[in-house]
Amino acid sequence: MKKYNLVILGATGAVGIEFRKILLERNFPINNVRFLGSSSVGKIIEFGDRKIEVEPVTDDSFKGYDIALFSAGGEISKKVARKAADSGCIVIDNSSAWRMEKDIPLIVPEVNPQDVNWHNGIIANPNCSTIQMVLPLKHIHDAARIKRIVVSTYQAVSGTGINAIDELTIQTKKILEGGKASIEVYPHQIAFNALPSIDVFLSNGYSKEEMKMVNETKKILGDDSIQITATAVRIPVFYSHSESVNIETEIKITSGDVKELLHNKEGITVVDDPSSHLYPLAINAQGKDNVFVGRIRDDESIPKGINMWIVSDNIRKGAALNTIQIAELLISKNMIMN
Repeated sequence: MKKYNLVILGATGAVGIEFRKILLERNFPINNVRFLGSSSVGKIIEFGDRKIEVEPVTDDSFKGYDIALFSAGGEISKKVARKAADSGCIVIDNSSAWRMEKDIPLIVPEVNPQDVNWHNGIIANPNCSTIQMVLPLKHIHDAARIKRIVVSTYQAVSGTGINAIDELTIQTKKILEGGKASIEVYPHQIAFNALPSIDVFLSNGYSKEEMKMVNETKKILGDDSIQITATAVRIPVFYSHSESVNIETEIKITSGDVKELLHNKEGITVVDDPSSHLYPLAINAQGKDNVFVGRIRDDESIPKGINMWIVSDNIRKGAALNTIQIAELLISKNMIMN
């Protein structure tokens, strides 16, 4: 099998750790590999039978490499992604830096793999909450054309990073021991709480996270006519985002139709037997590749409406796995010239 030279930027962060794990699990065809970071420069990381030292990012970091997986934030991505692409290395970026650029595809491989054909050296990985929503909605949109989406998210702290995971752990322990929680990562205590505040607020009253879902969904599904409104909430869960999604379609489609439509679709697992207390749960989605869909039911308040509950591991499918699947898509299409 042909092997490829791979760079991971942000190799020691929450997503970077998952990158490394998934690459090994999926036997990704790696020749040479380079880990890049900032605060972790000089750290030695075991990767399979290799020991890799984390290097600083330079203008020459990507020369001679075929694929770069980025998860180090939008600021550094804006600085180096174009340089990496110019050196012949295809960048798959997990930040929000490039997602809405017209000349950069925004890819979920099970939804719009065809868009990878027009990349110019940079491909954007969507927001985690967008990825899990569009995967089942793509099939419904193709069958019945979605007019409107109302989504409320219940997002795990791992979406903010390792510091947020630590903060939830420490706050929970302190409170249970009768102490007072210290607040550093979030504007309020996250333990035993729900914060309707993810990312910064914009002039329209929505948060940046909410508008990401609106704009990215339209781009991925290739339909600007879909009306979308979102409310994003952070909850004290470590891994896996959950979403309550209500859709209105142009063509009547029943809950039974939706269950049949999503059955055995790539990347989707339907878990829907409420009478037996079977529905998607954050703890069951953790560490899994698929997006889990359940509580599928007719919206009795409108003629053509469906409600559903969507859960997925935000660090895995919502970030690392989707990024690696994009790289695998490039390989399957022979789009990497090394």
